[in-house]
Amino acid sequence: MFIGPGYVPFGWHPENIEECRYLQYCTLCKGYKPPRAHHCRKCKRCVMKMDHHCPWINNCCGHFNHAKFALFLISAVCGCILSSTLLFIGLYRAFRINWYFLYGEQQYIVYLTVCQLAFTVFSFGLALGVIVAVGGLFYVQMKQIIRNETSIEDWIVVKAYSRPRPENDVFIYPYNLGWWKNIKQVFCEPQGNGMTDWPLVDGCHPYTITIEQLIQKEDKRARKRQYTIVKNYNGSWFPISVGLRTCLTPPCSDEYRIPLSVGDKVFVTRWRTRWLYGELCSKLNESGCDIKGWFPRCCAVEFTTTEEEVTSAAKKLS
Repeated sequence: MFIGPGYVPFGWHPENIEECRYLQYCTLCKGYKPPRAHHCRKCKRCVMKMDHHCPWINNCCGHFNHAKFALFLISAVCGCILSSTLLFIGLYRAFRINWYFLYGEQQYIVYLTVCQLAFTVFSFGLALGVIVAVGGLFYVQMKQIIRNETSIEDWIVVKAYSRPRPENDVFIYPYNLGWWKNIKQVFCEPQGNGMTDWPLVDGCHPYTITIEQLIQKEDKRARKRQYTIVKNYNGSWFPISVGLRTCLTPPCSDEYRIPLSVGDKVFVTRWRTRWLYGELCSKLNESGCDIKGWFPRCCAVEFTTTEEEVTSAAKKLS
């Protein structure tokens, strides 16, 4: 909570201006994003080696605090294992109180009232829940640390391997130096300044990952489709007004929901059964950035449809 991930300075650019063509530009921070850096809309900064924004510590997990975050997770799991063990022993002795009273000799007698029993069972359930949930998150984090990948980079790598490419063009993830070196980079003193001097696999370009990101962004733009809004949407996470199924099956993401009005145009880049993700055309938010987010699929029709179809769809939904 008190140790930040490391933030990219506002207006940053590489010393060699020619290298800017390998990097993405952040319109909010008015500068370029170094390799492995990403903009966090919660922190409103570009974060070095960003993994994710954690609501529980109200901070990003990144270059300088990744090890602390992993230790926080395992300490929470260990604490809950200890707690659940003590609670289980207490419950066991409370249920076997007659045996302990008769034969326990020097053993402590545990007596619980109904209220105490309810709170003990509730606490035991919470402890088990934390062990499973936080333990699962710790497993994911350790797997990423061993591979020297962040959760964002994991998604980039998946798309890099699945993207069509020439026969002689083989993508190699540039930061996986072997499990031991990867662990030392995180749990020992973080190496480098978190900007451009990352240790690389032999033969890899310093901007391998950013070049791949730029190519994927272009591919994403090429696949986008324009939709026209035919029903107003207020940005609700559970919009009952657009149907029960849509309301009960929102995207499993904390990404923004776009309020929309009839006639708005949206460039859609992601599709779900009942939801779409896109960018609102010709509109910017208060920070001067593009407005992106999810909205119900039933509120829009693809722009390639005729004007009569759009009007007909709007009448059906009104």
